[in-house]
Amino acid sequence: MTLYIIIFTVIISIIAFSKQELFYKFQFNAYQIKYDKQYHRFITHGFIHADWIHLLMNMFVLFFFGSAVEEYFAFLFQEKGAVYFILLYIGGILFAALPSYKRHQEHSYYNSVGASGAVSAVVFSSVIFDPIRSICLYGVLCFPGILWAVAYLVYSYYKGKEENDFINHDAHFWGAIFGSLFTIALKPALALHFISRIIDLI
Repeated sequence: MTLYIIIFTVIISIIAFSKQELFYKFQFNAYQIKYDKQYHRFITHGFIHADWIHLLMNMFVLFFFGSAVEEYFAFLFQEKGAVYFILLYIGGILFAALPSYKRHQEHSYYNSVGASGAVSAVVFSSVIFDPIRSICLYGVLCFPGILWAVAYLVYSYYKGKEENDFINHDAHFWGAIFGSLFTIALKPALALHFISRIIDLI
């Protein structure tokens, strides 16, 4: 499923790069969702990106972490694993957009695009399964996933409050929260497994 999602997202994003009308129709705009009832924007914004760097960064991270989460899901849930993975991804897009909808529904100028919420959900799902597995930033800075996860949440939370750039940090933060909670909800025993792995790290 990870490969299919990547292919679909790349195709839609590339088309949107050259077709501005499609880009504007798909981007997240809380004002148009509220007043024009364009509810599709809750989901479609997750399949288009601002530029090539934005697209490649998200798809690169999804490629590595998505395949790992799919393996975990397949092992635990067998044939239902693929369905749960899709729900994790789509749910990440939707859930991550809700805080921005609440904050910006009166701001017609506010727009957002990208799969960051969904990708964050996938990354944090993998951290729930194995929090002490090393994650390397740029192949150099390698630390247990849980340390990166905490740093990422803190950074996203405070940057989201600043609102001084064009990155939807709220989507990163809430996508990560969704991915963690959704994974534990599927199999509550993972919470104890997560805690025991953290204890091993200590």
